[in-house]
Amino acid sequence: MPVPVSRSLKRLLLTHEIAFIVLVVITGGVGGVWAWQWQQWSAATIRLNYLSHTALEIRSQLFRQIQDVSVAGLREDPHARDLNSRYARDTQELFNELRRKSSYRAEDYAVQAMQTAFSLLQANLRDTLEDPFALNRLVRAKIFDPAFEQRFVADFERAFVSFQGLVDQQLDAQEREIKRWTELAPYGLAVPILVGFALLAFSRRSLTRGFVVPMQGVIAGTREVSGGNLRHTLPEAGVAEVRELARGINHMAHELEASRDAIVAAERQAALGALVPVVAHNIRNPLASIRANAQLLDGSERASERAEMRDDIIETVDRLGRWVSALVSYLHPLQPQRRRIAASAVMDSALRLLEPRIAASDIALVRAPWDTQALIDADPDLLEQALYGLLNNAVEASSAGGRLEVGVTAAEARVRLRIRDEAGGIPFEPEPSGLMPGPSTKRFGTGLGIPIAFKICATHGFRLEFRVDPGRGTEVVITAAASEEHEASDVE
Repeated sequence: MPVPVSRSLKRLLLTHEIAFIVLVVITGGVGGVWAWQWQQWSAATIRLNYLSHTALEIRSQLFRQIQDVSVAGLREDPHARDLNSRYARDTQELFNELRRKSSYRAEDYAVQAMQTAFSLLQANLRDTLEDPFALNRLVRAKIFDPAFEQRFVADFERAFVSFQGLVDQQLDAQEREIKRWTELAPYGLAVPILVGFALLAFSRRSLTRGFVVPMQGVIAGTREVSGGNLRHTLPEAGVAEVRELARGINHMAHELEASRDAIVAAERQAALGALVPVVAHNIRNPLASIRANAQLLDGSERASERAEMRDDIIETVDRLGRWVSALVSYLHPLQPQRRRIAASAVMDSALRLLEPRIAASDIALVRAPWDTQALIDADPDLLEQALYGLLNNAVEASSAGGRLEVGVTAAEARVRLRIRDEAGGIPFEPEPSGLMPGPSTKRFGTGLGIPIAFKICATHGFRLEFRVDPGRGTEVVITAAASEEHEASDVE
């Protein structure tokens, strides 16, 4: 028995929607953080590489300046000072770029140290160009010596190495950070997956507990109720809508049970009301005949008369017994055991039981049309009983030397079994629910052949029709659905 759930289906679905929205937000958040971090790393890497490249360009340009300006001074080129000034301006622009791209105070200090060393070097270079003495010329000549050049720019080199070391240090730190994030990436990706599985399990459990299982109980209970068990109570569990549905079906079943009991009682009274006159009619007449013959026995002196009266009494008692047996058979519930049979074979079986009487009455039996391949799904014993009753009525109503036609046809997914006599037509209209016997001249009949045939046909879902041609005869037609298969079972 599932535990009742108080919330409604709408609220349950809303909870699941919110849960999956949370999953989407978590997944998007993890992806967004990762993308943002990569963007930050990329921007920082580009910036640091730019700083390193710019510093290298400043250094390269400084060495080119020293060489070009020194050569121009040795040649006593009048444009040497202008060349020196142009190099100084270009290098100053590169320093400005470094200042704009620097983001930390340590970087600013490193750039400032390089710029200070560069300013001192520029001052020394100007002094060298402006000194007219031969010694300074000799010094200018030594500028082309690499060792002298290294000593000349030593302060700048130290500042440059310091700046480059700072940049490399930051690049190394960033590389370690990327490595750490890369190692943590699988765990970060696993979080949305685990959350997704958890939400799926929660959603499945809550839906199963609150809707699926209670709904299965409602469906199973509805089958019980529709099968006639109106006392079955559906479990009122699950979400509010399912509980309300179960409560409504339970109420409906209780109302139907009360109505059914009332209808059954009314039908029972109606059936008894219809059956009592029939029973009274079919018992009163034989009893009256028995009483009359019994009274005549006392006044009869001839043995032959007493024997005839005794025979009449015995015959009346036997006829009353046959009627009671037929009535019990009619009132007994039918449970057809259907199988695939040939309709013509069942008709032949019923005719074989009547062959002696047909021959004794010299009745001409005609089978036309006669389709031996027409198949139906029916209980062969019950159908034979119905056909026997109808054929027996036709035989008993026919006069000696008469004609009896029987036929089996199949058309448009229907099979028709036909019986036609030439007995002038039955003098009443047969009714499916009628038990009161109609006018008849039969001596040994029970009057229940037609009601039994109606009941057997109704149980099978067949249609039984009587077509009366007044003054000529009666045609009885049973219409059944043709079987979908084309192989007949053996029918004895």
